[in-house]
Amino acid sequence: MATADSGVDRNAHRRWGAKLRRRLISIPAVGLSLVVWVLTAPLWFCVFVVMDGLNPGLKRRPRLRAMCFFGLYFLCQLLGIVVAGMIWLLCVGGRLGGKARYLSANYTLQRFWSQALFRGSFGLFSMSIEVEGESLARQGPYLLFVRHSSSADTVLAAGVLANPQRRRFRYVLKQELLWDPCLDIVGCRLPNVFVNRQAVRSGEEALAVAELARNLGPDEGVLIYPEGTRYSPKKQARAVEKIREKGWDDLADMAEQYRSLLPPRVSGPLALIEAAPQLDVVVLEHSGFEGVDSFHRFWSGELIGRTVRVRLRRIPAAEIPSSQRERWLFEQWLETDRWVTQIRGDSGAQ
Repeated sequence: MATADSGVDRNAHRRWGAKLRRRLISIPAVGLSLVVWVLTAPLWFCVFVVMDGLNPGLKRRPRLRAMCFFGLYFLCQLLGIVVAGMIWLLCVGGRLGGKARYLSANYTLQRFWSQALFRGSFGLFSMSIEVEGESLARQGPYLLFVRHSSSADTVLAAGVLANPQRRRFRYVLKQELLWDPCLDIVGCRLPNVFVNRQAVRSGEEALAVAELARNLGPDEGVLIYPEGTRYSPKKQARAVEKIREKGWDDLADMAEQYRSLLPPRVSGPLALIEAAPQLDVVVLEHSGFEGVDSFHRFWSGELIGRTVRVRLRRIPAAEIPSSQRERWLFEQWLETDRWVTQIRGDSGAQ
């Protein structure tokens, strides 16, 4: 529980009243969206076939593919909600069969749900994926630091690592994602943390994040997005300014060199390292999802035919310094930024 002066209550979103209010909005919204999608399908299918055909300069049927993706998303949401409800009834909320069985059932649902979105999205947009260094992430547990470029990369780690390896990641996610019903329902059942990025202080949030790194089994790990949000030049400039205000001029100078990434927020990643200094850190770098950093680019078909390139790096725990870890984290992110910038340049991405 947060202290009175922290301005943070990390359990507020898990309370029954808060969950009920949130889900009374999000679940009907998903159901209504799917109904509207189905009922209007003959109309929008014909309209977008014609519109896409009248724009030969556009990539292959971008609007039609986008609308099909929305249908896939709404359907996955509805099925996920139904199955999550069945799991709760069969296990009586974890009271029947024990907590381990309840968690296992929810992890299985999470795996099938994320895999359906991952494979379905790549199929709809004719995308391919290339992964370098996948073998480095086979042995766990470890801490996984992931580059954040768009909403699409939220299922990337699941599709590349968690699902193929049957690895159970504990996620550090932003509270805004609780408006996604499946993430809300299943995510709150599993050992995840939904952080409040607008918190007055980050102390309580860092403690909650640190708890995730304790007592990890060999098939587990903790996943965090150190940047916290998507890159833009304006966001980078503001972030660099805030770093200088803290008196970290050397880190600000390093952050100014970034061309594709935001500087990492140090509290969460370093809290994980301090809580489990024996764990290696795996960095998941990727490029190719920049096409959905805005709705306009997504709607225009920027994702179609793209190749998503992923590189995994593993830093042994023994190579992580015990002091000046902020600088170490910024250096790791600088290496990631250089790789992403090079890949984007080689592929002609904007």
